[in-house]
Amino acid sequence: MSDCFILLSAGKSKRFKSKLNKQFIKYKNMPLFEHSLKTAIDSNLFREILIVSNKKIKTIFSKKIRVIKGGKERYNSTWNALNYLKNKKIKNVFIHDAARPNLSINLLEKLKKELKKSNAVVPYLKSENSVKYKIINKIYNLNRDKILMTQTPQCFNYKELFNLYKTNKEKINDEASLYIRNNRKIKFILGDKKNFKITTIDDLNYLKSDVYYGIGFDIHRLTKNKKLFLGGVKIPFHLGLKGHSDGDVVLHSIIDGLLGAMRKSDIGTLFPSNSNRFKNIRSKNMLIPVLNFLNQNNFIINNIDINLICENPKVSKIRNKIIKSLSNLLSINRDLINLKGKTVEKLGIIGKEKAIACEVICSISK
Repeated sequence: MSDCFILLSAGKSKRFKSKLNKQFIKYKNMPLFEHSLKTAIDSNLFREILIVSNKKIKTIFSKKIRVIKGGKERYNSTWNALNYLKNKKIKNVFIHDAARPNLSINLLEKLKKELKKSNAVVPYLKSENSVKYKIINKIYNLNRDKILMTQTPQCFNYKELFNLYKTNKEKINDEASLYIRNNRKIKFILGDKKNFKITTIDDLNYLKSDVYYGIGFDIHRLTKNKKLFLGGVKIPFHLGLKGHSDGDVVLHSIIDGLLGAMRKSDIGTLFPSNSNRFKNIRSKNMLIPVLNFLNQNNFIINNIDINLICENPKVSKIRNKIIKSLSNLLSINRDLINLKGKTVEKLGIIGKEKAIACEVICSISK
């Protein structure tokens, strides 16, 4: 018996008022729904992960993930998921809204711990505002200390929730409502302020962060008897780039661009050319500590724009290979990477096909 994370991503986003449903709006390089998905995977708490959606999902992070069709309303989508899990030997389900992208592993672990003692656990926040309630034309004051503003994921014993859904014939807004209607106990625990729900386009303003830019540039001579690497890809060519490392000008420029955006010196400081330790090192290995530093300091890459400056090889013939390689190395979508080929009209050392240069602009956010 194990647990399942259910991500509800089938809503029509009527209040969001956008041509694109809010769960597919880009936030920090990824559609909104993918953030919670990645958190669920990184937590290692779930054997099964379900996405409930009425649209095709292109980006899948793990083999654990299954995509099933959603329903007309939220409760229909939940029922579809519960039905799908009938024969899966699931103990608990964590049901989460795709519109809450800032789900934390810490909250998931707290919910998991409470499920050992309760069949239903729901996170909530206290109200920080005075609360009124209107019945017809009369206004009543409510005690805000007794107001529970519930969040997701809402977590339940699978069998108990399945049986409640099976007999339910009324519309419900969330699973906690179903439990309350049937006089079932719920353990409410304090949630996370960062785990707020995106409802309108204006809510996206709360997710915005500062943007930083860095410029990278590198140039290496072409030489015989050396392999040519560009963007981490071995390129069929009769010459290679001379350097202390493999001479990959694309990756060197990206490394410098990222370091510049983070205000962390340059590639020569991290990998001095007078050190035998880095002799003939592959540039993709030089990228690893830079990406680790990026992640440890909560930076994400917004986009990368690259000018590869050479007469040959022709960039148009190798563009897709390089972009695919960079997407894998940087763990970002391909559409965030642009690669342009530039010649110098046969001028200078590059024009005489004795060197290749590259310049890059990197954009990152905290």
